[in-house]
Amino acid sequence: MCFRYNGVRMMHPAVLPQIINWRWLWLTTASLLAGGINAVAGGGSFLLFPAIMSMRVLPVQANATNSVALWPGQFTSIVAYWKDIRKNLRHAWPLALAGFLGGSAGALILLHTPQRSFLYIVPWLLLGAALLFAISGPVSRQLALRRSAATGPAHRRRLPVFLAALAVCFYIGYFGAGAGFLIITMLSLSGWQDMHEINALKVVAITLARGMAILMFVVSGQVVWRYCALAMVICAAAGYISAHNAHRIPQRILRTAVVCIGFGMSIWFFVRTP
Repeated sequence: MCFRYNGVRMMHPAVLPQIINWRWLWLTTASLLAGGINAVAGGGSFLLFPAIMSMRVLPVQANATNSVALWPGQFTSIVAYWKDIRKNLRHAWPLALAGFLGGSAGALILLHTPQRSFLYIVPWLLLGAALLFAISGPVSRQLALRRSAATGPAHRRRLPVFLAALAVCFYIGYFGAGAGFLIITMLSLSGWQDMHEINALKVVAITLARGMAILMFVVSGQVVWRYCALAMVICAAAGYISAHNAHRIPQRILRTAVVCIGFGMSIWFFVRTP
């Protein structure tokens, strides 16, 4: 519906909602926010995964597309932590193997999960990830106190660490939201005290686990590329900008916002899942 104002052909505001594709607008906005959140706190999947599903993508394909879109940011982290990774190669290899095996197994199980079954699991996965983020602050502070009070060399058992990492990497291949906190907690409880070492080893495990899962998703044709390409570019740009401005945002406020988004999305899926 159009009308003329002062000789100029104008469009009636009531017509705008019919022209604007709100799903694409939501996907773009969610990608922007997800990339920014992932760069400074993590939890971008809370926004991007539901946004991809809103494009009428099946749940398994939405999860695969979400994983591919967010992975480049994980991969570039290896470059940032390369010096710390080289110093801890003898510990990095078992975690890399856990990522390879666990991520592959998790992705394989996901690809063989019926769409409706995965849709029923999604609210619980989001709720669990939100709970992880909620407790990550207090637990991280307690672990920091534990590290500062520790004296003497740390006692690290490789087999228990490998098995624990294998379980976490399986979860990463299957869904993965909040997995970074699980890896940090596991390594801290296993005797690591230096946060640079912990983050370096975390990046190795997560990158390999997600990388193997993504490879399987791509080969099996589960990635919806027209949505993935847009989200990947926007997430990468937003992540770069956020990383350079992270100090301006109070971490407590940001983490609270991520937790609220996570709980909100899980409730939304609980209500909407038939």
